[in-house]
Amino acid sequence: MSSIQSSRFLRNALALDAAACAATGLLLAFAAAPLAELLGFPEAFLRGAGLVLLPCAALLALFSSRETLPRVAVYAVIGINLLWIADSILILVAGWFAPTGLGIAFVLAQAAAVAIVTELEIIGFKRSTAAAVAAA
Repeated sequence: MSSIQSSRFLRNALALDAAACAATGLLLAFAAAPLAELLGFPEAFLRGAGLVLLPCAALLALFSSRETLPRVAVYAVIGINLLWIADSILILVAGWFAPTGLGIAFVLAQAAAVAIVTELEIIGFKRSTAAAVAAA
């Protein structure tokens, strides 16, 4: 398996991603009822999204603490973030829900935040170097 020596920049970007996932996950999981009314999304949908984010936050925190990472792990983080952004836009255009103006703004703001963090992870990945293969 191909690994990289994660740059400090990549580890910081992963830590930022972990913190954002944890904060958003906690907000959505524990404040789903009042947010549902404000944002125009079903409570179960918001709670489910929040609960999905919490283990992601833990995994991202673990990745941010490692100096060596499998390349595939970084590719997965970037790919999942890109999928999250695409799904966020799809939620708004597919007509599955009737979000309020605040709901639309929330979805667009969090998608933009994920896009920024993803770009930081890509920059950090490019600054990382191939890990030396340990002699067996």
